[in-house]
Amino acid sequence: MTNPLRGVILSDVNLQNLAGYLENDPSLPAVTARVAPFGQIAQTILGGDPALFEGGADFAVLWTSPAGVIEGFRELMEQRDVPPERLDEEVDAFVALAARLLDRARIVFLPLWTAPAWERGLGLLELRPGSGTAHALLRMNLRLAEACAEHPNLHVLNAPRWAAAAGPDAIDPKTWYLAKIPFAAALFRGAAAEIKSALRSLFGGARKILLLDLDNTLWGGIVGDLGWENLRLGGHDPLGEAHVEFQRSLKALTRRGFLLGIVSKNEEDIAREAIRQHPAMVLREDDFAGWRINWDDKAKNVIELMEELNLGLQSAIFIDDQKAERERVRTSLPEVLVPEWPASPLLYDQALRALPALDGAAATTRVDESRARMYVSERRRRDAQKTAGSLDDWIATLDLQVKAEPLGPGNLVRAAQLLNKTNQMNLSTRRLADSELDAWARRQGNAFWTFDVTDRFGEYGITGLLGVSLENGHARIVDYVLSCRVMGRKVEETMLHVAVEHAARHRAGDLIAEYLPTPKNRPCLTFLQGSGMIYDDRTHIFRWPAGRDYARPAAVRLVLAEVTS
Repeated sequence: MTNPLRGVILSDVNLQNLAGYLENDPSLPAVTARVAPFGQIAQTILGGDPALFEGGADFAVLWTSPAGVIEGFRELMEQRDVPPERLDEEVDAFVALAARLLDRARIVFLPLWTAPAWERGLGLLELRPGSGTAHALLRMNLRLAEACAEHPNLHVLNAPRWAAAAGPDAIDPKTWYLAKIPFAAALFRGAAAEIKSALRSLFGGARKILLLDLDNTLWGGIVGDLGWENLRLGGHDPLGEAHVEFQRSLKALTRRGFLLGIVSKNEEDIAREAIRQHPAMVLREDDFAGWRINWDDKAKNVIELMEELNLGLQSAIFIDDQKAERERVRTSLPEVLVPEWPASPLLYDQALRALPALDGAAATTRVDESRARMYVSERRRRDAQKTAGSLDDWIATLDLQVKAEPLGPGNLVRAAQLLNKTNQMNLSTRRLADSELDAWARRQGNAFWTFDVTDRFGEYGITGLLGVSLENGHARIVDYVLSCRVMGRKVEETMLHVAVEHAARHRAGDLIAEYLPTPKNRPCLTFLQGSGMIYDDRTHIFRWPAGRDYARPAAVRLVLAEVTS
């Protein structure tokens, strides 16, 4: 079982309840949360109780009240004049203090500042610059978000949304005076859910694919009975318009890196004709990573499709208008997220947009944006493989190119994503934030490459990572990571070739790699055992003798690139 993520909560108010909700929330990842004494923010960040951060902190939550940390805002509440520029300066100073917390925690979350829904303030003057606290709060929150964006591991959370969802009593003066707890239970629950969602995005475990029904889900009506021409989709029809809007939102998700799949009981030829031919369809065949359109059990189809895409069941969200089908998948495949779905298509788009599982990653890369296209290309590769003879014959037809590029600003974000989310072909499964990975790569004696793979069908993007450290006269592979999308296509051997060549250039001794077993990374062990490296099964250490070449696979064209900015 994976160890819980360690968190520390700092505030100028009592947030012990938040720790309880975080620790007792059943969703992954599991967390432990220590709470610093409230009102001791600066002291804790600058030194404080070392026991709070004992063993290291994976994340910290710095949740404050605006009047508690921004003196100018407190003066505004007292009806005193405060120049807007002073608020900016105080917010910048607060963010600089928060950034110091990154010395003690890998990730820091800062919820935006909120005000009670029942607070009337100055009425019409509330949004006037220099007088109303509402205007000041908007300005301060925008400044906070912009200042935090300059620090890759400072992340702002949308606390006003939690307050709005909790209702007018989200901020409770009674509990504040009694126990210095300003928030109601509903707001704490919303905060814990969003923090958990953010942790999944940053540390792995986020959902990657939506598996969708067709009839009365993507369109109105049963295509096998009505024909595609008579489906309720688009036009001057409330239901048709709602289905189109739902498809538009799904299409937008593919631009953020989510995948779409189809699991539908239908005749495949008829259903695919509707997707190709109906003029109001927003989604076309090339928007789907794969499909199972037949009359088989949907739970079975989900398993088969996820295996075909080489994704774990925990990556999937299943959406179906039929309650019986939802219950079938939910009970048979508990790893799959099956949200309850509204009966009316008029509410489909709202239900989709409200799903916490679709929260975005901290940063979107070019690979994220083109992920759907890459899976379409993979489907075409599978079709080509069916006509090829041996595996080597098929690989030879792909015209593979592997570009090895040192770590730099242009590939750092994607490299950190791949390092933190890849489990199977991963030598050590160590997890590092962007800044930690960058610092490791810059250390003397260390080298780190990303591997960008393309073939005649399209781009895979950055799918491989290699980190090598020169130490004690030898070269040691620290990180050896490869996406499952390109496993078994000679990229693995190409990466080892680069490692051996690097060791030879620096006249290092043997190249060694220590395999650290986890429940999921056995594919890495299997490959290394067949790689030709000498293996000691007592220590899990692989060795390639100094002075021996490791041949680059003939089917791969290797390009050595410079660092990109």
